[in-house]
Amino acid sequence: MSTEEAVAGGNEFVDFWNEILVPKFTKYRHILVGGLTHHSAKIFPSLNVGEGDRVADVGCGFGDTAIQFGRRVGPSGSVLGIDCCEGFLKFGREDAAAAGVGNVTFVEGDVQSYPFEPVHDFCFSRFGTQFFENPVAGLKSMRTSLRPGGVMTMIVWRTIDDNPWLGLPKQVVLRFLPPPGDDARTCGPGPFSMADRDMVTRQLEISGYTDIEFERVDAPLMVGRTPEDAVGFQIALGPAGEVYREAGDEAERRHDDIKAALTAELSKHETPEGIVMASSSWKISARNPG
Repeated sequence: MSTEEAVAGGNEFVDFWNEILVPKFTKYRHILVGGLTHHSAKIFPSLNVGEGDRVADVGCGFGDTAIQFGRRVGPSGSVLGIDCCEGFLKFGREDAAAAGVGNVTFVEGDVQSYPFEPVHDFCFSRFGTQFFENPVAGLKSMRTSLRPGGVMTMIVWRTIDDNPWLGLPKQVVLRFLPPPGDDARTCGPGPFSMADRDMVTRQLEISGYTDIEFERVDAPLMVGRTPEDAVGFQIALGPAGEVYREAGDEAERRHDDIKAALTAELSKHETPEGIVMASSSWKISARNPG
C-alpha cells in the first residue's frame, strides 16, 4: 500500500486535535470505531459505491471506513483516506495491511486546502465535516475531489437534544462545573455545527453542489463496555469532556462526585452489549454538477 503525506501546520484546530485529542481518541478507539457499528450498518448499504469506483474518505480517522470502501470497490478501484492526524492514520495503514486491503492510500493533510485531483466518483465523510474551521472552504475542497456528476455524502450529528449519548452526560457534569468560557481551546465548530438543515443546505449551495438531499438516521451507539468505561469516555471526550477539561483544578476536586453521578445515569443504559444509548444523525448527499 502506498503512503503519501501532506502535512498540515499552523492551524490551531489541527494542533488541538494532534496535541489533545489524538491520545484520548486512541484510548477509546473501541468506542469511536466499534461503538458506531449499528450506526454505520444503517448507512453503508445505501451508499452509491461499487466495483471499480474511486473514493475519497475525508476525515477518515482510524481508517475503518476507508478500509470498508477498499473492500467494496475491489482491486479495480481505489480509496484516498485523508485526515489531519498522523496519529490516527498509522492505525489505518496497519489495519489495511493486516486485512490485505492494498487499494487504500492514507494521507495526512488539511482537507480545507488539500490539492485534490478531480477524479473521484464518491467523496465521503463520517462525522468529520462538522469540525471544519471554514465549512464552505472545506465543502468546496471536497467538491474538487469529484469528477463531474460525482456524489458527496457526509454524516453529521443532529442536535445535542437528539443525541442523549452526548447531551445527558454534559447535563450531569454541568451540575458540578461551570460551562467552558469563550476562550476555551476547541477542535473546531463542534459536533453539532451542521445540525441545522437550512444552514447546511445554504453552505452546500454556496460550495457549488446540486441535488442536495437529507435523510435522518437514528441508531443505538455503544458508548462503553462497562459503566466505568463509559464514564471515562465521557470525561475524556465530547461536550461533557470539554466542560471537565476546561474546569481544570475544580474538575479534579469534584472528580469523585462527577464520576458517581455519571455512573448512576449511564448504568441505566446497560445492556449485554455494554452501555448503549440513542443517537441521531443526518445523511446528507449532494452532487458535483461539473
